[in-house]
Amino acid sequence: MAKQDKPQHTPDTGHEWDGIRELTNPPPRWWMIAFHASWIWCVVYFILYPAIPLVNDSTKGILGWTQIKEFKQAVEENEAVKAPFLQKVAAMDGQALLADDGLRNFAESSAKAIFGDYCAACHGAGGEGAQGLFPNLADDDWLYGGDIDTIIESITDGRQSNMPAHSEFLNNDELNQLTDTVVALSQGKATAEQMTQFDDVGCSNCHGMDGKGGAINDLGSGAANLTDAIWRFGSSREEIMRTIRDGVNQDPADVPNTRIAIMPAFGGKLSPEAIKMLAVKVHEFGGGK
Repeated sequence: MAKQDKPQHTPDTGHEWDGIRELTNPPPRWWMIAFHASWIWCVVYFILYPAIPLVNDSTKGILGWTQIKEFKQAVEENEAVKAPFLQKVAAMDGQALLADDGLRNFAESSAKAIFGDYCAACHGAGGEGAQGLFPNLADDDWLYGGDIDTIIESITDGRQSNMPAHSEFLNNDELNQLTDTVVALSQGKATAEQMTQFDDVGCSNCHGMDGKGGAINDLGSGAANLTDAIWRFGSSREEIMRTIRDGVNQDPADVPNTRIAIMPAFGGKLSPEAIKMLAVKVHEFGGGK
């Protein structure tokens, strides 16, 4: 019988707690093998890879590996795979890009990261926007037109609409009457008398005699559809009155409560290929036209 099987005959350390002696038996063999393997592995790792911090740097390791090098290599490999597709995108216009199923899928997939970096902060990850702040890109309601080429133009050059502040030439009673007319238009209940005021004030010049507006063109003609109950700045009567009273993108020095609605231009920030791919994604958000 081994000595460790007879604790009473095994040397101890002299420590004892509540009648329990601390013996000097060696650890199990498997534990010793694992212990020595672990420190040998650490030494090998320290030799092969960056591991020990120094004052201004760290040890490099004989393999010369770093996370930055691995990342850059992965980026280069990804760019090499994407290069031929980007060349094709650069040579195509928006309509041709939509017509090519393979390239359209490539563009939409590649634009996910671009949209997340440049657009999602305002328009939301799903293009849902934020009422009163940023337009919904997923409702198929386009103020400037939803065809792919117009979307490319919007992203490249940006947009800045203009709605005059009617407080300059309407009194409170007239503002209230006009607000009621716009609310009634959205509900399909506008009367002939209300539409007469709508025309007399000059709203029909932009929004049309029927209030349905139209896409804003390069000449500035066109305006939001007031009959579809889709509101850029909110659908409550108070929000509608504020838009009519204080306008959009007026000089804040003259109209402190005017709404500011500016779409920045990305032509100087993104490549033409990136803008085309981003336009494809936005086009798909809204169902396209």
